[in-house]
Amino acid sequence: MDGPAVLALYDARMRADPPTEIGVASQWSGPVLRRRGERSFIEHWTFDSTTARSAVAAEAAYFRDAGVDVEWRVFSHDGPPGLEAVLADAGFAPDPTETFMVFDLAALPDVGVIPQGVVVRRVTDVDGLRDAMAVRAEAFGDANPGLARELAARLADSALALFVAYADGRPLASGRLEAPEDRPFAGLYGGGVAPDARGRGLYRALVAARAAEARRQGRQYLSVDAADTSRPLLERMGFQALATVRGWTLRS
Repeated sequence: MDGPAVLALYDARMRADPPTEIGVASQWSGPVLRRRGERSFIEHWTFDSTTARSAVAAEAAYFRDAGVDVEWRVFSHDGPPGLEAVLADAGFAPDPTETFMVFDLAALPDVGVIPQGVVVRRVTDVDGLRDAMAVRAEAFGDANPGLARELAARLADSALALFVAYADGRPLASGRLEAPEDRPFAGLYGGGVAPDARGRGLYRALVAARAAEARRQGRQYLSVDAADTSRPLLERMGFQALATVRGWTLRS
């Protein structure tokens, strides 16, 4: 994989020109592209170091006045220099750094042998969504009702594929695939396993199911923001680290 070329493609097709997403409105505010919905975030801007402070201050004021939390996602190759210090001065707080990883779907990830008895099902109704959110709460310690509302409104959205992994009939892991139309990338999000079920192959089974769906839909690459705990697993499957990424969150 030509890492720099793939990263430039991701910037151009997923960040600078984000795909349409149900429940999310994209709007330019001067040099900043805002995305607002159940989750609001910023991941593309055009200002330089001479106007960074005023542009960031304007966004902080806007979201504070609106009473809305916002996450500003900064990749390691983003400019201008000193942006993270500017965000901190404006009241944004750093989340843990993650690794932006990509897999070329010319093949499928090497997930090894999935243990017998593990079954992965795609969510198609509210019962499946309930299982997915219950597992997520176990895995991350956060029920996240906003995300539950967002996913409930998108169950018929062809760009969303939500999966739950079961063992012995119990939901033990969940994760989603975002595969917007006419884009080369599909993304892995929210992959989590109940604490008492880790190390049993459920995470690998979820990656396999989502990769197969992304490939079926004709996507070229699979991307993920990997935490330190999942990066080694993904590297063994064939994912390549292309950058680091950190969210900076402003609470309303």
